[in-house]
Amino acid sequence: MEKRLDKHKFENLDKESLVDWLKERDHDLIQLLHQKAYEVKVANIGNKVFLRGLIELSNKCVKNCLYCGIRCANTSVDRYELTDEQVFEAADFALYSRYGSLVLQAGERVDSAFRKRVTSLVKEIKRRTDNRLGITLSLGEQPEEVYREWFDAGAHRYLLRIESSNPDIYSKIHPNDSLHSFDTRLNSLEALKRIGYQTGTGVMIGLPGQTEENLADDLLFFKSFGVHMVGMGPYLKHSDTPLGQISSGTSSMEMPLKMISLLRLLMPKINIASTTALQVIDPFGREMGIMAGANIIMPNMTISEVRTNYQIYENKPGVKDDATVSKSKLEQNLSSKGIEIGWDEWGDSRAFKEKHEVNL
Repeated sequence: MEKRLDKHKFENLDKESLVDWLKERDHDLIQLLHQKAYEVKVANIGNKVFLRGLIELSNKCVKNCLYCGIRCANTSVDRYELTDEQVFEAADFALYSRYGSLVLQAGERVDSAFRKRVTSLVKEIKRRTDNRLGITLSLGEQPEEVYREWFDAGAHRYLLRIESSNPDIYSKIHPNDSLHSFDTRLNSLEALKRIGYQTGTGVMIGLPGQTEENLADDLLFFKSFGVHMVGMGPYLKHSDTPLGQISSGTSSMEMPLKMISLLRLLMPKINIASTTALQVIDPFGREMGIMAGANIIMPNMTISEVRTNYQIYENKPGVKDDATVSKSKLEQNLSSKGIEIGWDEWGDSRAFKEKHEVNL
């Protein structure tokens, strides 16, 4: 087993090798894969996990993605939008909890009022925290000038999931209309890189009809595109969606963890999130992701009164908790696994920083 792992130059793993690993069922060999990925992570970016306090700004969305619980056609969801003061209180919590960074996430909107509000929020968070908090945005597809406006306001990381790098699979989980275009998604990612964001993307693992070959292509897409961070996790169903009515979703940790490990071997210096979705499968799912090669966790800071209304998938953990409880539970879980937290650190992508330094 050791020889099989060490014979590869991991950053040059080809599709055939990736597919072999994704199809591997030998438990001992899979554990050795996770161990190797963890070692590669420590050697390249250290052993710390960096925290991004998550603010779910709003569940109002113009998109109608077939898998998503907050799709605009889901009339069973109570729509909300946090006030400015609620956002600032969450940002203050992130600062004094020493998270180092926050993520502003919302359902997708492109109206001018939303654009201007995000710009104002980012500027004010930067001012109130004296630029001590790093800011990641996850607000969907936007015109390039809007991305630039938010970047100039102070956001420096952006997460926009491709969901699947395969256009056919993408088309099966999105409506066939002008609002849901694979090419638009790719163009948006290109725009984010051009502007200078640390650009992140990701996929869902376990989609109906998805094969190991498709997942290997996803991994190779991340590398060829040159992403700086990745947030990927299991596909989990929401019953109030077309996809959720025909598919039960992922129930095993094996494939998501293998994807994390293989991506760490392919791209040793990027940031990889261990997503909340992993907790649905196992209470220690996020910690398992860290031990398999991930280095980012996003504890929820959204007020508990609205958390139940921001569920892209069912059985989202912690929806009844407040920010303090979420922090306490995460600290306990990480401590029980001996995982060190990078307090008060932005934890920017080493891959991005090194490329930027070369370009300078």
